[in-house]
Order: sequence, then C-alpha cells, then structure tokens
Amino acid sequence: MERTFAIIKPDAVERKLTGKVLDKIEGAGFKVVGMKKIQLTKCEAEGFYYVHRERPFFGDLCTFMSRSPVVVLALEKDNAIAAWRELMGATNPANADAGTIRKEFGVSIEENTVHGSDSPESAAFEIPYFFSQLELC
Repeated sequence: MERTFAIIKPDAVERKLTGKVLDKIEGAGFKVVGMKKIQLTKCEAEGFYYVHRERPFFGDLCTFMSRSPVVVLALEKDNAIAAWRELMGATNPANADAGTIRKEFGVSIEENTVHGSDSPESAAFEIPYFFSQLELC
C-alpha cells in the first residue's frame, strides 16, 4: 500500500463539490486515512508550495489557495500516487481525459479543483505538512 496527498481546492469547496470529489475518490478504491477542512494562511500556502517560489505564478497560487477553505486528504491504495494523478487528470481541465476530476469539475488551469502529490518524495513532504501520525488511520 502506498499513500499520497490530495487537496480539494478552494474553487471546488466554494462550489460545494467536496462530496462529489470524495465520491470519485472512494469509488476509485482509495481509502481516506486522513481528512480535514482547513483555511490556509498565505504564509502556510507559501510554505507548502515553496518548490514553486521562483515561478511567476507563485504569488497568485498562494493567494488562491488561501482565499477560502480547502479539504486536505491522505489517501491510501496500491500505487496511490500514480492512481491519484490519473484520477485527477491533466492540470489544464481542457486537456484532461473524460471521467477525470479536473475534466468534470475544473474551471481553468488555475482553478482545477484538486492537487495531488507527484512523487513519493513530495508525498513524504506533503502528508506530514498537514497531518500528524496520530491523525492518520
């Protein structure tokens, strides 16, 4: 079993899509081992997305991610990272495959409903950024 990290982003929470996204996650065989709804501060968003700090979209991304609540998730499944990336779909919803979360719910490349770890290394950073070991089951 492998674990990965996911965020249901502000655009989806604002549009009351949390339940629909969770249905897709559980329907794809993921076990939710950690979940909470939080409001990120801009500083927390900057810390989470620090790997993008030199990119031109960094400021806008951190402002977006701190504008309203998000739902953070730790997910478990065989090959969870690859399976979650596949279920999410392409970053740009216009390029995402039918049946993916971003194709179905994404608004734009910026407001694309969900985030997911892209490697075991990023999952190892992202999960403990939001969850203590006591919060994972």
